[in-house]
Amino acid sequence: MDPDRLLRRIGRTAVIVCASMAAVAFAVSSSPLRSAFAVIGGGLIAGVSYLAIQSGVSAFVDRLIVSDAAPRRPALRWAVTRLTVRYALLGFGAYVMIARLRLSPLGLLAGASSIVAAVAVEAVRLLIMKDPSPRT
Repeated sequence: MDPDRLLRRIGRTAVIVCASMAAVAFAVSSSPLRSAFAVIGGGLIAGVSYLAIQSGVSAFVDRLIVSDAAPRRPALRWAVTRLTVRYALLGFGAYVMIARLRLSPLGLLAGASSIVAAVAVEAVRLLIMKDPSPRT
């Protein structure tokens, strides 16, 4: 299976899982809107993190493919700085959601775990699709 296609499927599955968890939170919580928004907020944090990692890795791999030489120190330092700033902003976003918007930390955690759940769903899907070899 093409890695890009698999990553797109994981992304779509993560959105579906996050929306499903938000619907469940809306249905069973004592404060349904806050709980659903917390799950969606956690999903947004995970999605932004996923996109940041994907763009960073893609840029690094593209730079290695274009030039066979090892990456220069300043370029590597700049990439690490950008990644650190991105995660600091994500942490600040989580702080705002918990402390200022008063969203549930468990809801944020549930939403943030949607990518992990999507990877598990895709792993099971790949195992089911795999043609089992007969045992003798």
